[in-house]
Amino acid sequence: MKNTTVTFKKAKAEKTKLTMLTAYDYSFAKLMDEAGVNSILVGDSLGMVCLGYEDTLPVTMEDMIHHTAAVTRGAKNALVVADMPFMSYQTSVYDAVMNAGRLIKEGHAQAVKLEGGFEVTAQIEAIVKASIPVVGHIGLTPQSVNAFGGFKVQGKSEEAAQRLLDEARAVEKAGAFAVVLECVPEKLAARISQEIPIPTIGIGAGAGCDGQVLVYQDMLGLFSDFTPKFVKKFANVGDVVKDAFEGYIKEVQEGTFPAPEHTFKMDDDVLDKLY
Repeated sequence: MKNTTVTFKKAKAEKTKLTMLTAYDYSFAKLMDEAGVNSILVGDSLGMVCLGYEDTLPVTMEDMIHHTAAVTRGAKNALVVADMPFMSYQTSVYDAVMNAGRLIKEGHAQAVKLEGGFEVTAQIEAIVKASIPVVGHIGLTPQSVNAFGGFKVQGKSEEAAQRLLDEARAVEKAGAFAVVLECVPEKLAARISQEIPIPTIGIGAGAGCDGQVLVYQDMLGLFSDFTPKFVKKFANVGDVVKDAFEGYIKEVQEGTFPAPEHTFKMDDDVLDKLY
């Protein structure tokens, strides 16, 4: 059954945990969809795990549209949410609506996600008024890495915790149907989840959230540059892939691949007639 914003609302009401994973291409989106994940996030994290940038800031609208279109071709039942990249919505409400519309029209996403609290409520409201579902994102917002001075846990002090709670309320009031809580203390994330009527999707925010999201390269052990504390590796696929690559190199060099079963045959008399 196709997951929608209604699915998210129902899951919150029934206290059913939601699952979300990132994907950036057709093949992995198809596998996740077949496994039954509720939602696929085409994250601007592709800047690091796919394109090799140090952070998400260089990612463009063209990058996001290209990868989102690939994912939506593979996902038939999961709700596909596309990240709005840095400076695609901060500049004006008009830019926010236009760029959100591009992700829907050209990327075929079913919803968009943008980072920020009070400062982006006008954008959220306008995008929702344009009939585009929005996921909010508060706490550690990676596009603000320079302002934060690094990737740090947010909301640890009384003042910071109150601000995050107020921002969650503001994002919900602006019309978001869900909100990502990133790198937020577990007790605060649980409190926010209890206080607002929309689902919270946690990443580094504990089990008290209404759902969870992980970058698939992290949870499969495919990205080795660094591993955040909140990541659990459900499989070390990176090691399996590396072993396969080494096996391929070895067999090619030894001449054992390709073997007869991997080749095509022809009649010898055809070959004998060549000159």
